[in-house]
Amino acid sequence: MAGNGFQTSYANDKPPSSTGSGEAAEMSTDPASSSFFTSDFKRHEDLKAMLDSNKDTQKLEAMKRIIGMVAKGKDASDLFPAVVKNVVSKNLEIKKLVYVYLTRYAEEQQDLALLSISTFQRALRDPNQLIRASALRVLSSIRVSVITPIMMLAIKEAVMDMSPYVRKTAAHAIPKLYSLDPEVKDQLIEVIERLLGDKTTLVAGSAIQAFEEVCPERIDLIHKNYRKLCNLLVDVEEWGQVVIINMLTRYSRTQFISPNQADGPGDADRPFYEDSDKEEEEEEVSEMKKTPYMMDHDHRLLLRQAKPLLNSRNAAVVMAVGQLYHHCAPKSEGNVMAKALIRLLRSQKEIQYVVLSNVATMTSRRKGMFEPHLKSFYIRSSDPLHIKLLKLEILTNLATESNISTILREFQTYVTSPDKDFAAATIQAIGRCASNIAEVTDTCLNGLVHLMSNRDESVVAESVVVIKKLLQMRKSGHKHTPSEHKDIIVHMAKMVDKITVPMARASILWLIGEYSERVPKIAPDVLRKMAKGFINEEDIVKLQILNLAAKLCITNAKQCKLLCQYVFNLAKYDQNYDIRDRSRFLRQLILPGENGSALAKYAKKIFLATKPAPVLESKFKDRDHYQLGTLSHLLNIKCHGYQELPEWPEVAPDTSVRNVEVVMPYVPKAHHVQHKKKKESKSFYSESESSQEETEDSSDEEEDESSDEDSGSEENSDDSEKDISKKVSSEEESDSDDDESDSEDSSEEDSSDDSVEKIVTPVKKQPKTKTKAATTTKPTTSSADLLLDLDDLGPSSGSSVAVTPAGGNMLTPTLATGISNISIQDTPPAQIIPPSIVQAKSYELLNRMTGNGLSITYQFTRTVSVFSPKMVSIELKLTNNSDDTLTSIKIGDKKLQSGMEIQEFPEIGSMTAGMSTTCLIGINFNDTIQPAKFAICVGDNKYSVSITAPVGELIQPYSMSNAEFNTQQGKLSGMNENSGKTVIGVEKDAKSICLCVHSVANVIQVPGSAENVYRFSGKTVGTGTMVLMSVVVADDNAKITVNCEKMVIGSMLLKDLKTSIAKS
Repeated sequence: MAGNGFQTSYANDKPPSSTGSGEAAEMSTDPASSSFFTSDFKRHEDLKAMLDSNKDTQKLEAMKRIIGMVAKGKDASDLFPAVVKNVVSKNLEIKKLVYVYLTRYAEEQQDLALLSISTFQRALRDPNQLIRASALRVLSSIRVSVITPIMMLAIKEAVMDMSPYVRKTAAHAIPKLYSLDPEVKDQLIEVIERLLGDKTTLVAGSAIQAFEEVCPERIDLIHKNYRKLCNLLVDVEEWGQVVIINMLTRYSRTQFISPNQADGPGDADRPFYEDSDKEEEEEEVSEMKKTPYMMDHDHRLLLRQAKPLLNSRNAAVVMAVGQLYHHCAPKSEGNVMAKALIRLLRSQKEIQYVVLSNVATMTSRRKGMFEPHLKSFYIRSSDPLHIKLLKLEILTNLATESNISTILREFQTYVTSPDKDFAAATIQAIGRCASNIAEVTDTCLNGLVHLMSNRDESVVAESVVVIKKLLQMRKSGHKHTPSEHKDIIVHMAKMVDKITVPMARASILWLIGEYSERVPKIAPDVLRKMAKGFINEEDIVKLQILNLAAKLCITNAKQCKLLCQYVFNLAKYDQNYDIRDRSRFLRQLILPGENGSALAKYAKKIFLATKPAPVLESKFKDRDHYQLGTLSHLLNIKCHGYQELPEWPEVAPDTSVRNVEVVMPYVPKAHHVQHKKKKESKSFYSESESSQEETEDSSDEEEDESSDEDSGSEENSDDSEKDISKKVSSEEESDSDDDESDSEDSSEEDSSDDSVEKIVTPVKKQPKTKTKAATTTKPTTSSADLLLDLDDLGPSSGSSVAVTPAGGNMLTPTLATGISNISIQDTPPAQIIPPSIVQAKSYELLNRMTGNGLSITYQFTRTVSVFSPKMVSIELKLTNNSDDTLTSIKIGDKKLQSGMEIQEFPEIGSMTAGMSTTCLIGINFNDTIQPAKFAICVGDNKYSVSITAPVGELIQPYSMSNAEFNTQQGKLSGMNENSGKTVIGVEKDAKSICLCVHSVANVIQVPGSAENVYRFSGKTVGTGTMVLMSVVVADDNAKITVNCEKMVIGSMLLKDLKTSIAKS
């Protein structure tokens, strides 16, 4: 009975057999039963009996249970003989399940599978496409080299199959056969070439996957199928889209030239402050050498067809399109993928990790792409640690002088996190920000010094390590006074007894040894304390104690020589051989004895030499050489099967290789002649034009599958062909309508569809273009048009604003201040006060030698801009110093940082010799001192220029009471406050002090201040951030305090004010 119970119940989902007793059933399900290890134990007897039954219902039930076992991961390999016998079953459902089972176990049971190979071959000719595909799948799963010819024959037949599903299965079988026998590669390439020509979306992805695994180097197979693959991309299944996009990315890198070859170094490689004169010279040289870039039509086709896939529900597809745009698209178009990648951050944690890893690499090269989405990378408390660290990396990469204050405030919150690893990583991020942005280095140092009083020991230790790196970088990069940073080193020396983390203690000892001349009284005492507990210290601390002793013995031998000998003797008998070796080496170098050492006289140069500063940079900076979205990029290691991303060619290869000959349909001769005569009788078109029209009407439909945006223009052009007998005037009206509809499309889309839009052109085309040009120059004055124009007005550079032309009466500052009464900002209009009268500084924009006679100077008017309240008003003065008349003077291409805008001046038609004129422009600097770069066009010549606003010109006056000043100043204390002292070099009266302040910044004095206390207030033009300044005069010194939420603006204002007041 017990044996029957085991036979009917083990490893099955069915209950025990009804013939077995309850005792047997209980024993069969008991894991502790010793019967599991009996030699006469048998399994699946009931399933084998059901498979041998004559009833299809029992066979079907048995197969369902077996497939269920396989799906759950249970071993069903001993049923292979019983299952393989049913491969000849006439029941379609049973046969499908048998093939599913055989596909799983054919590789393990090769001998038994070979016995049924003739059955599989017969199944390849089965009327049902699913059976044919299943038979081929099982055949390719038998990993025996003997049947390679049979598999090859089966694949060749399946490629010719009428069913796309069978052809897809054949494509999947190709890599299996190639891994079994690589010598058949040449035959498989012929099969792949046929599959690549398949126009079915079901086959395309699988064919490319086979191509990638067998012959990825055969780019010539892709040429003629490139456009077809681009057009089919949207309709292919999701995983096929991923494979095709990754392949086309590498294809584009070999067949097209770089779209960014005209650009200079990226944002990450360019310093914040660079010499504008050198930059202008480099740009002029590069413009002379390089020809203007024109994107290839096929390159544009790929980008346009892949763009809609950014809305895919599959994260892998979105990531594939993102890497395509990153590696192959112009930098100006890379922003389209930012929102799609941000959307993926709402997915599962695993997807977030992959996406954030790729975003971190992108932000290390291009900051502007994700800068508008800064808040999307703020860290949530529910995020796991690996997600937090990636978001922290991205925030650090995105840090610029304009958003550093926001990021540092966010970091202040992260430091208090209970997660010690995350808090330590945040402190490292603050150190990176301080090293990358010089304006906030002092602020970050002060903040890190405050963190040293934190209760959490890990936070204190990490702060010490980062401070050590920052001090080392500042020493190597700048010349400082001996007393600088003395307070920080003294504070850290006092904490050496409290800190127990070895790395932090070692960093403090290194700092004291490196800057021992700044703390001559404290350093020997620290060495004494360390020598007392030398035996109990960690190895890394012991090594730094030895270094400290050696340095102090060189600089202060009188006090420290005996102490140094004591430390060397302790280290001589240490358990660690590194410490023993270091002590012997240092003893011979520092205390050579009577014989002396050849290196002893160079000991000071060796130990006190300037050390190279540590490099604080993103660990994702060098991952860009891996293709984004790959496992190699994620692990930062070259994985098996990874294919290198090719470099862009310097010269574009032949584009004609992608042209495909279109087979024209047969047209009877008589019908063709009759049609031709009909055209001649009703139209004034020539014979060549009409024949060209017939040829283009019968073009391949692949050419007609262009984007949806062009459909309107194509339909209109077709209608104009049909109405050939109409008058010329009506044709002109329809053409003008077509032009208006075409203008909505992008220029790239129009250029890619030239073959579609080349329709019959009228003979009298020239007068029509003149009429159209004349009509477009006349402005319309209807009320509807005026409403549209008002809606279009705005600060964007592309909008056209009605301004008086150059040479006429310009808008005066009085009118500008009157316009400021319009309530556009949140601030009350009455609080924006005109600045005090200060002589405006004039800056040179274009030298007359560089501009071939045209010289341009500019000055900041300190009035509210007529274009937008967020723009700085700038007056340009143009002078023609040449003997010729200059024509068509206007602003050309603009290269602006993210968030910046520029409003152009109206085009100046002509300037005679010696003529001068003034005009106004508006620039929204977005509260940064980054230069606004643009080109001045004079006829066909272009001159690259740039305008950099002094930090004081980014401010506008804002009136407030003395009480309100005190309130706002209290809110902007701490990291938002910058203060310093200077010697007064001007008269001490109020007028001179105020004149110095007003010459630096466009602010207003706050009334009601105390004697010898001068207060000024203002707001930034771009974002309305409060700026407060106070000058306290005492004797010959002046204490200057600047409060501003934007720390870069605050620190630079303080520097300019100190220079202005100290000027004699």
